[in-house]
Amino acid sequence: MEDHNSPTSSRLPRRQVLQWFAAAAPVAATGLPALSPARTAPALGTKGYGTDPDLIKEYNPGDVWPLTFTDDQRKTVTALSDIVLPADEYGPAASTVRVHDYLDEWVSAPYPNQQRDRKVFMPGLEKFEAWVKENHSAPFAELSAEQQTAVCEAIATGKEKSLSAFFDKFVMLACGAYYSTMEGWKAIGYVGNIASVTFDGPPPEVLEKVGVEQTVEN
Repeated sequence: MEDHNSPTSSRLPRRQVLQWFAAAAPVAATGLPALSPARTAPALGTKGYGTDPDLIKEYNPGDVWPLTFTDDQRKTVTALSDIVLPADEYGPAASTVRVHDYLDEWVSAPYPNQQRDRKVFMPGLEKFEAWVKENHSAPFAELSAEQQTAVCEAIATGKEKSLSAFFDKFVMLACGAYYSTMEGWKAIGYVGNIASVTFDGPPPEVLEKVGVEQTVEN
């Protein structure tokens, strides 16, 4: 089995990256406060696919934009993704569906939304790693599951407010990625668009709850 946490693992196919970006974009469009200008990540100089990518062309890794994460950052993001979205009875862990790869592609892409998120994500990731090492004397990926959970709880409950913007952004992007996959769909019971011969309208109990009367005959 391929180790997707390895820096040498295969990169996501270009077509899959575009499809994933499109599916997760509504979630990622949610605005969050940015970090101070002094802590923002440098902008990227790559151009990306342009308005209309050539869907016939076979893009190879590195053709359009280089990835951002270092080996250590990749390990941190993978471990953090699995704490936020662990395997359970509803679906696999985030790393199984390569959420960490999606996040690397997202913050590396030279488009406005991605560049906006990069300014929060990358400085926040660096500060997160430094804070964990200072307080636990080890990288996040090397901590026990209990320690990793305690770190996340400290940030989520406001005990370490300086990391709140990063953590909020991380959770939003990770969840947007995860629940845009088929595994994520199954986890929440979403079946997608299904062809139907007839449409009977909303169930009566729903109409009653919102105070609307059905007046159109089926």
